[in-house]
Amino acid sequence: MAVIETVPNVVFKTRVRDESIGGPNPFRWQDRTTEELFAGKRVVVFSLPGAFTPTCSTSHLPRYEALYNEFKALGVDEIICISVNDAFVMFQWGKQQGANNVFLLPDGNGEFTRKMGMLVDKANLGFGMRSWRYSMVVNNCKIEKMFIEPGFDDNCPTDPFEVSDADTMLNYLKSVK
Repeated sequence: MAVIETVPNVVFKTRVRDESIGGPNPFRWQDRTTEELFAGKRVVVFSLPGAFTPTCSTSHLPRYEALYNEFKALGVDEIICISVNDAFVMFQWGKQQGANNVFLLPDGNGEFTRKMGMLVDKANLGFGMRSWRYSMVVNNCKIEKMFIEPGFDDNCPTDPFEVSDADTMLNYLKSVK
C-alpha cells in the first residue's frame, strides 16, 4: 500500500439536477475535478465499499451526516463520501439515506480509489473491485491525516470498521484545533 501526500488528479463523472431539462429525470452529466473538490478547502473524505451495503448504510454515512455541524464548527468546508459506484446508484442511495449534508461522490471507474492505493478485489462477495474503507482530512489537495482500516487485502473475509468512522475523525480534528 503506497502512501501518497496529495489527492490524485482525476475527473469524476457526476449527475446534477438541471430544471431546464424538464421531465421526470431532470439531470445532466457534469465532470468534477479533484481541483474543484479540494483546492483551497479543508475537506473530510470517507470511502466505503458500496452504497446500500449494511455497515455503510447503518453506521458509516449516517454518523457523518449526523455530526455534520460539528465538523463545520471545526473548520471543515465539506464532507465527501466516495464509493466505487456509479452516479445513479450514489444518487438513489443518498435519497434513501436522507443525506443532505454529505456529498456523495461516485468513483464509478475506481480511478481515484486506485490512484489512492485503496482499490481492493472483493470478488469473494461478488462486488468486483471496490474501495477499502478509510477516511482522511484533505487540506488544499494535501492529505493531512488518514485513517485506514486494518487488514487491507484482496478478498478480505471481514469488513473492518474501527478507525474510519465519524467519531474517530471528529476526535482527531478536536485534537489539532
